[in-house]
Amino acid sequence: MLPAHTPQSHRRAHVTRLHKRRGHVGLLFVGALSVLAGMTDAIGFLATGDFVSFMSGNTTRLAVALGDGHGALAARLTLLILAFVVGNALGVIIARLTGKRAWPLLGLTALLLLGAGLCGLQAELLAMFSAIIAMGMLNAAVEEVNGLPIGLTYVTGALSRFGRGLGRWLLGERRSGWRAQLVPWGGMFFGAVLGGLLELHLGFAALLASSALAALLAVASLLIPRRWVQRYMAR
Repeated sequence: MLPAHTPQSHRRAHVTRLHKRRGHVGLLFVGALSVLAGMTDAIGFLATGDFVSFMSGNTTRLAVALGDGHGALAARLTLLILAFVVGNALGVIIARLTGKRAWPLLGLTALLLLGAGLCGLQAELLAMFSAIIAMGMLNAAVEEVNGLPIGLTYVTGALSRFGRGLGRWLLGERRSGWRAQLVPWGGMFFGAVLGGLLELHLGFAALLASSALAALLAVASLLIPRRWVQRYMAR
């Protein structure tokens, strides 16, 4: 009979612990990035009436504007949605070109948000483009954590996955991971509250706080083992 603890069992235990630790760190990172997204979205929405990261809302508004014959608003919203798509594409490209490191992506996000905050409402459309591209890029920072799909700048998918997981749990299925979907939702909610308070006192310049947070997260990402970051990021 084999002893209770064989080298193979030790290896399996070590891999399991590593897997859990990578998941916990990843979810903490996701929560912080979602705070940034919620904060930025709330600032942009309160200052201009347009969403910075919630493109479902802008898509509905675009459809309504078209139906009401508001051509100028429809054109503006179309450009904002396209900026978000471009930001997502750029995020993947930057992630690949930098060897799947998070800090260059987050550093550029910080610079774009800094530019948006400095432009202010004097160059509103340019500032919104900058902030929206930054939020699109942010989605490439984390796409999954231990196999769980993650959305950073929108939470409809997270709530849907949580709700479906809850339904399966009520039916007696014991799948793991669905509770983790509350992390990006909670982060975005907290960030939006914070962003609303900042916008109340600073106006559109509150995006400078978003820039500072993005820069801090870029530095914090250097503390995460690179191989973990590579697993979180775009493939």
